[in-house]
Amino acid sequence: MLSPIKSFKMRSANVTVQQTLFLVFLAAFSSVNLRAQDKTVAIKDLVDSGQFIFLAQTAMPSSGPTKQLTSEYDVRLSKNTFVSHLPYFGRAYSAPYGTGDGGFNFTSKDFTYSPKTRKKGGWEITIKPKDVTDVREFLLTVSENGYGTLQVMSNNRRPISFSGYVTELKQPADH
Repeated sequence: MLSPIKSFKMRSANVTVQQTLFLVFLAAFSSVNLRAQDKTVAIKDLVDSGQFIFLAQTAMPSSGPTKQLTSEYDVRLSKNTFVSHLPYFGRAYSAPYGTGDGGFNFTSKDFTYSPKTRKKGGWEITIKPKDVTDVREFLLTVSENGYGTLQVMSNNRRPISFSGYVTELKQPADH
């Protein structure tokens, strides 16, 4: 049989181990939560500034299968320049003569940028290039963790969507 002093020491040691484990768990959880909050603030700052890159990872045509993008395709936005470098898969009603590429590859200097906060978190951003004839608008929905879906509406083609993520603009928007 254990003496009362040894029993008390063992119980104290068990409580101390449990308290230590609880504090370690609490610190780890708080750290993860703070990082998530930091990420949300960083994404909000990017959206508010209107200066970021959307890196497309997947293309989702209106008809046909989803395509994983193996090359780097993106949309770059700065205060005075909007650059699109995106592929197109789908049906075109008419194609411009002599361009050779089937994607949305252009630089716009005249565009509107309209971000709105969504009720369930994240943002919905409408970008309308005024000096590009084929594209009507880009609608980018961004979550608080930076992942997003970009819908491209064209005057001469069926809509196409891209999934990817938003990141900081590290170089000028001239692609």
